[in-house]
Amino acid sequence: MASSSNSSIHKSFKYDVFLNFRGEDTRSNFIDHLYYALQQKSIYTYKDDERIKKGERISDELLGSIEDSKFYSIVFSKNYASSSWCLDELLKIIECQKTTEHTAYPVFYDVEPSEVRKQSGAVGEAFAKHGNEEAAGKWREALKEAADLAGWELKNTADGEEDDVAPIPTSLRSGFDDDVGMIGIKGMGGGGKTTLARAVFDQISNQFQGKSFVENVREVSKASMSGLKSLQNQFLSDVLNEKGVRVSSVHDGKNMIKRVMRSRKVLVVLDDVDHIDQLEALAGESNWFKPGSAVIFTTRDEQVLVAHGVKLICNVKLLSDTEGICLFNRYAFGRVIPIERYTRLSKQVIRYAGGLPLTIRVLGSFLCGKNELEWMDAIERLKTIPLMKTMKKLELSYIGLEEDYKQIFLDVACLLQGEPKYLALEALESCGFYARNGLRVLEQRSLITIGDKHVGMHDHIRELGRNIVRRLHPDKPKKHSRLWIEEEIEDILANDLGTKATRCIRYSTHKINPEIRMIKGLRKMQALGFLDMFLGIFFWEFKDIILYLPDALRYLRWSLYPFKSLPKTFQPNNLVALSMPYSRIVQLWEGGERKVLNKLRFLNLDYSDLKTLDLELTPNLEKLTLEGCHILVELHMSVACLKLRSFYLSDSKLRTLDFRSTPNLEVLDLDICKDLVEVHMPDRCVNLRSLQLTNSKLRTLDLGLTPNLKDLCLTFCYDLEQLHMADDGCQKLASLTISHSKMRSLCLWLTPNLQYLNLNHCSLLERLTLLDTKIKHFPDSIYTLKHLKILQLISCELEKLPEDIDRLECLHDLLVTKCKHLRNLPNKICKMKRLKYLNLRYCIQVAKLPEGIGHLECLKELDIEGTSISYLPQSILLLKGVRIYGSRELLQLCGFTSEIQTSGCGFYCYVEV
Repeated sequence: MASSSNSSIHKSFKYDVFLNFRGEDTRSNFIDHLYYALQQKSIYTYKDDERIKKGERISDELLGSIEDSKFYSIVFSKNYASSSWCLDELLKIIECQKTTEHTAYPVFYDVEPSEVRKQSGAVGEAFAKHGNEEAAGKWREALKEAADLAGWELKNTADGEEDDVAPIPTSLRSGFDDDVGMIGIKGMGGGGKTTLARAVFDQISNQFQGKSFVENVREVSKASMSGLKSLQNQFLSDVLNEKGVRVSSVHDGKNMIKRVMRSRKVLVVLDDVDHIDQLEALAGESNWFKPGSAVIFTTRDEQVLVAHGVKLICNVKLLSDTEGICLFNRYAFGRVIPIERYTRLSKQVIRYAGGLPLTIRVLGSFLCGKNELEWMDAIERLKTIPLMKTMKKLELSYIGLEEDYKQIFLDVACLLQGEPKYLALEALESCGFYARNGLRVLEQRSLITIGDKHVGMHDHIRELGRNIVRRLHPDKPKKHSRLWIEEEIEDILANDLGTKATRCIRYSTHKINPEIRMIKGLRKMQALGFLDMFLGIFFWEFKDIILYLPDALRYLRWSLYPFKSLPKTFQPNNLVALSMPYSRIVQLWEGGERKVLNKLRFLNLDYSDLKTLDLELTPNLEKLTLEGCHILVELHMSVACLKLRSFYLSDSKLRTLDFRSTPNLEVLDLDICKDLVEVHMPDRCVNLRSLQLTNSKLRTLDLGLTPNLKDLCLTFCYDLEQLHMADDGCQKLASLTISHSKMRSLCLWLTPNLQYLNLNHCSLLERLTLLDTKIKHFPDSIYTLKHLKILQLISCELEKLPEDIDRLECLHDLLVTKCKHLRNLPNKICKMKRLKYLNLRYCIQVAKLPEGIGHLECLKELDIEGTSISYLPQSILLLKGVRIYGSRELLQLCGFTSEIQTSGCGFYCYVEV
């Protein structure tokens, strides 16, 4: 269909399409989208709120407009049949439909055709409002005839287009009044970026004086030397609405775009950009455009947008299962509701597609018209053979990567997908990559995700990576650079088919294989740098088996390692990471041999049978993990530990730990160290961020100089009596937990960032001092301090004292000074029978004392100097022999006689009541 000016439709028709609908149900959503979509295709459409002229009889014009329209779109909704106007229009449409010149198409919007045909359900309830009107019979017949016509069914679930547009800010949809909006839409290939941009473009383009949707920028710009010029020509031709615009050079094109765009408000979409040159040639600066203009970029590479200074970047979300089903049904069945017998198979297709619109559309089109057996064959094929159209689209992101990033991508796809980020980093760094930067680039290119601290990847992208590795030698796994399929690995190892081509192996099995001699097959893999093994049979006996490990290994992770030491033949000169959790390893080298692992940075022997470990053999060790080493009795640490940054130990038999030679520690975690009686910290440990120590027998702990310590946790250290900090405190300490200790005094000086404090079951604590902290509310653990006598809170951000402060039965000295956020005292402070000293000096927001303050029978001193207290409660007269510090005016106002006295901190007023 086309507009009346150039349409092939007979000239007697004034309109191409007439829209018949119930406004309150559909006008602001479906009808508006449909109307604008028809307008964009130059289809001349009648919609009553757009075409009715003032002063004319609506009914006459409507009847005439129906006769003057070639096609009719009848949108049935739940309340459609309640409108006599809609039904009268329908009568006329059905009358015209019966001629050969008119065609009607019903759309069932959130109603079933049978409801319209029989006037049942919601349609029946709406129709019942007409009672016994004269025209009811004709209307019923018209509804039945319309429902029998071929049409479309639309469920009022999340409308695709509407949900796709949702991430775009409302301000963009309505244009920019005072600024130029530059917005990026980022996502993986085939993820719906172009569809989203097109939906936004179609929805808001009528608000602009000029518009251009420049597709395939990446492809066109690289197709020839004049690619950027051709894009500039298209851009200018679209906006000026003139064909044949030509620029002589890219530089000339930039100048022309700046000159033209400054005079009109335009909407521009640059689709699939991947290089900064493209953005600079087509939309170099926001000042190229007139205020109110909008420029939208779509890309797979977020860094391109960042480099261009695009501030607002929206990530395209993959489709939910519900949205995916709707999209698939449109392509497979031509309607939203599928054929019932295909429902289960449709769900399998959607599960395979993983929310990727491209895959859903391709599979929907491919399966359209096919029978159930063909569907099942196609689905079964997808389990082993990826959808090539999707793969080609996705591979564009891979092709644009630099070589080292390509290798990182393949490692993630074949070996590391789903791993915690820190393990992926260790593995990649061990293999010689700049891993942090590499993962960041892959994330920016929409090839991986890093969420909840794990490295994720869409199933299709993982398929792509694995297909890239296998396709050069599809039937010869021994020639693949990476091996991860269990059966293939077993065949290669058991038959000694290893080659130099293999760089990485990840092998996991729970099967008991009598041909365990297959381990010998590793010896021919002389270039093997990555080996990740998991043999899930812990009590397997390996008799008369010699293990060969290639000397090229850089990363070795072997869970449930069945041997007591590393093989004598192994020369670990390249080994960077060694991880053998839950293993039988007793010592690194058989017979106490001393092989130095000069390159080893990461060592994990969690839950092993390790008895002794000499760190002099690992001079460059950065991370040591020895959790669950329950028979570990010796750990030799020396000056060779200068690079150690992280140390995790639990459930060992070690009695002493000496960290004085590890000044670069950042994380120290000592858990369930029941035999530990001594820990020697470095005098200076300026990088230490976290220290966790639980279930030890320590009596004292001297932290030394730890200016960057943020988290300190000392729990179930029943014998702990003293904690020493440096004179200048722990300036960055934010969280402190000390529980079940014997400490009697705790003074936290200079901890200005302390926010969390837990002193659970420190029942012997008598004195607690907090100076300059960010603590706003005391934790409940304060009530476990049954013997607390002195509580000093100085320059803290405290907002209130504990409501049940009287539960601190032994407290006799409460000093709360310079706490500028504290407002009032809890009433229960008046029940503290042993309270002798109450100091609120310079708590400037405290405006009153509790009325029962006079019941503090042991009170000897009350300091309210610098507060906002303007009167004293009457009960204060009950206090005898109490020194009250406050302003002379306040005391005189309350009827006390006072005299000026001098103290070391200035003048104060003193009175004995």
